Amino acid sequence: MSQAEVVPDPKSSIVQINGEKNAVASLKAIVEGLTWMSESDYPFEVVLLPDRAEPLTTDELLQRTGHDAETVVEEISIENFFAPAIQPQDWHEEADKQRLQHFQTLLQWIEQHLSSIKVYRVGSIAIDVYILGKTESGNWISLSTKVIET
Repeated sequence: MSQAEVVPDPKSSIVQINGEKNAVASLKAIVEGLTWMSESDYPFEVVLLPDRAEPLTTDELLQRTGHDAETVVEEISIENFFAPAIQPQDWHEEADKQRLQHFQTLLQWIEQHLSSIKVYRVGSIAIDVYILGKTESGNWISLSTKVIET
């Protein structure tokens, strides 16, 4: 990351979620320019899953995301997923510290504005990650990225 990153404040992004458009817009603003770093860097994508009273089942997740029914799915905690991105390291330079703050802001927003949070890792080597959470009005939002692990 060559330029200093602007880190949105989750409290000023949209404190009261009055509808999914605001939640989606707020989350998109937070992940703008943010990539998940693994063996390759991938951006985050935000998608609203309207008219869902219940979380997606594993089968529905695989079907909606175009994966085969036999694809490996692992559920992990949100803390476990974000741990590598929010842990300060002695070797971090200023850009790394700003990136860490950006991920802390994202995690804080998710925990403040979404409930029933689920994190699914789908596949192996090129792993699709889906973070699902329920909004105050009862619909679901998906935040996804990709992780490469060889």
